[in-house]
Order: sequence, then C-alpha cells, then structure tokens
Amino acid sequence: MRYDIPIFFQRIQPGAFNATTHNYDEDTIIEEKQYASVTDTGEGTLKLVYGTVKQGSLTIRLQRAYTKPFDKIRIDGKVYRVDLSRKKKTFVVSEVQ
Repeated sequence: MRYDIPIFFQRIQPGAFNATTHNYDEDTIIEEKQYASVTDTGEGTLKLVYGTVKQGSLTIRLQRAYTKPFDKIRIDGKVYRVDLSRKKKTFVVSEVQ
C-alpha cells in the first residue's frame, strides 16, 4: 500500500468580533498536510455506512493515527466530511456539496 497522496486536515477557526466594524471577521481555515493511501470505498462498506451505494465516497488510510481535532479533509481541491473513523487511522469520507 502506497501512502503517496497529499491530504489536508482542515480546522475552521471562527472569526473574532471586530469592535470597530461591529461584525465578525472571516473564519480562518488552518490546514495540516499528511500523506495517505486514498481509494474508492468498497461496496460492502458503503452499504454498512450509508445503507446504500453512494457515489463519491473515499477510504483514506494513514500510517499513523491523526489525533488532532479537525473539521474536514481536503483532497485534490475537493472538501470531504468524515462519515466513519476507525482508530483515527482509517476514514470513510463523502464529498461536501
């Protein structure tokens, strides 16, 4: 198994209140790069997680567990949410619409 695909764990930091404008600043996205093995999710796993076959679902495998908090994962410019996590090393994700 090759861990050669760059993925980015995203954490969204909410914008702070700006007393001058009386509005909140823009949210900041903080990313951390990791390398992973990314494959299409198998049909059996799709049925287990979603109850049906769902297009655009990926399975991400890391060599070591990723223990830091994160909100989403970005791969090749597309953003994914985690639907299932196993031991913080394997993630089943689906694309955010």
